[in-house]
Amino acid sequence: MTEFVVREQLVQVAVVVDAPNAHPAAAQLPVIREAIDRSFELPTALYVATVAAYFGFLAVMGAAFMNPGLALPMVAFVIAIVGGFGLGAKWVRMKPENHQRPLSYGRFRNRGIEIATGHLDGASAMVQVLILPVLILLWGIAVVVIHAFV
Repeated sequence: MTEFVVREQLVQVAVVVDAPNAHPAAAQLPVIREAIDRSFELPTALYVATVAAYFGFLAVMGAAFMNPGLALPMVAFVIAIVGGFGLGAKWVRMKPENHQRPLSYGRFRNRGIEIATGHLDGASAMVQVLILPVLILLWGIAVVVIHAFV
C-alpha cells in the first residue's frame, strides 16, 4: 500500500549525498554508444514477409469488397503500413553509424535470437514474428470465402 508522506517527514528520514565518483565534467558529456543494434537481430526478409502479409490482407479485402467508399480507408492503411515499416528502415540506417547489420537469413536460422524468456532457435523466432501477420491474412481469406458462400 502507498501512503502520502509530507516533505518534512521525508527530510527527517532521507539522507542526501553526492553521487559516488561524481566528476563535474562527466555530467555534461554526452554518452555515445558505439555499437547500436536497431534491427532487433531480425533479418530483413522477416520484415518484408510481414509487410507482404499485411498488403496481402488489404489486397484480398480490396478485391472482394472494394467500392468508392473504401478507397480512402485503404489508402490510409497503405500509408500506415509503409510509414510504420519505412520509419523502422530509416531507424536502422540512422546516424551515428550503425556498425551492426541485420542478420542474414542463414545466420538467423542457425543462430536464433535472445528474447526476454530465453533463447529461441531461428524457426521458432520466425514463427513468433510471422504468426500475427499470417493469421490476419488467413482471416481475411476466410471472411472473403464466407462472404462468397453466404
